[in-house]
Amino acid sequence: MQTELADFIKDTPEGRQADAILRKCVHCGFCTATCPTYQLLGDELDGPRGRIYLIKGMLEGAAVTAKTQLHLDRCLTCRACETTCPSGVQYGHLLDIGRKLAEECVPRPLLARLQRQLLRVVLPRSWLFGSLLKLGRWMRPLLPFALQDKIPATVPAAGAWPAARHQRRMLVLAGCVQPVLSPDINATAARVLDRLGVSLIEAPGAGCCGAVRFHLNAQEDGLDDMRALIDAWGPFVDAGVEAIVMTSSGCGATVKEYGHLLAHDPAYAAKAQRISALTQDISEVIAAEAVRLEPLLAAGKAPAAPKLALQLPCSLQHGQQIRGVIERILLAAGFELTPVEDSHLCCGSAGTYSILQPELSARLKVNKLAALHAGSPQAIVSANLGCMSHLHSGTALPLEHWIVALERRLAG
Repeated sequence: MQTELADFIKDTPEGRQADAILRKCVHCGFCTATCPTYQLLGDELDGPRGRIYLIKGMLEGAAVTAKTQLHLDRCLTCRACETTCPSGVQYGHLLDIGRKLAEECVPRPLLARLQRQLLRVVLPRSWLFGSLLKLGRWMRPLLPFALQDKIPATVPAAGAWPAARHQRRMLVLAGCVQPVLSPDINATAARVLDRLGVSLIEAPGAGCCGAVRFHLNAQEDGLDDMRALIDAWGPFVDAGVEAIVMTSSGCGATVKEYGHLLAHDPAYAAKAQRISALTQDISEVIAAEAVRLEPLLAAGKAPAAPKLALQLPCSLQHGQQIRGVIERILLAAGFELTPVEDSHLCCGSAGTYSILQPELSARLKVNKLAALHAGSPQAIVSANLGCMSHLHSGTALPLEHWIVALERRLAG
């Protein structure tokens, strides 16, 4: 795709990056076949190809309107289009540039600004989010149904965290929302890895990965969160931790891109690249320990395991390009996995999307749950807290992180 960038962005790092991405696009339209919003709305401008044209126009000096912003807002950033694209167009990076420009050019209505600011302030701060969640749970019966739907009635107990007794050590991201909504996930991952001879540790002060504020178009604030996390992890990385483990695939997709996101920061570029290189999803870590895992499973597993439906998050299969790994682990553990139609399509969670685009998100949720239920599973497992929280209220089936199901299998 030929471009003629406007002077205001032509010679900037963002301009050069956008120009390179745009020139890769041959506007073939393959991406529209796997775009969730295009499937729902049938509007070219609510698909990747249409949004690429909108961003191209903005960068070439066309007027940026509220309608332009709306079509960009409706994108889930699921990145299914990147998996489909035969030309390797890095649509997610281009969208970040386009959204930042739209945010600068189009003032949002007051209520929309307040809503986004509230999300930016509350979600990255575990203490504040946790306090408000407790208040919301207490007031739950008095709240509108739409809000009740988003407040979990209970939080799973974390259980014991094993002592750091092994020579092999890995860091795990504590996160911002996950310790409040599901403290069992990291503790379970620590117990599973302890069985495999690896001690999992959390770094004090290592909170939000920066994805929340960055994807709410407070990009500089999001980059500051990333720098703070790099600083918190620095001493552990210098001490030789083997890997940085992600138990939430949404955070993992962001941390793996630190090297790209901070490439133009001379103080953090090299450190960010180092962090990205060390980062692994928990499924990658477990899969690499297959030789140690197999005898533990043989000793611990009961005669029969429940049928599971796996909800594979977009941030894992498209953002990190990890597919088939969790499936192999669960099959080796004796689980039966039910088929899930259109498993490449987003569930509608997408970070704060379920709050900011509730109608589209709800439609995607209904579709995803129908696909997950179709094989008559006894439980649903996922790899991302956001997806789990989004889907939980729509099903009567147990819904948990796959690492929790694996630990239960190890324990027999």
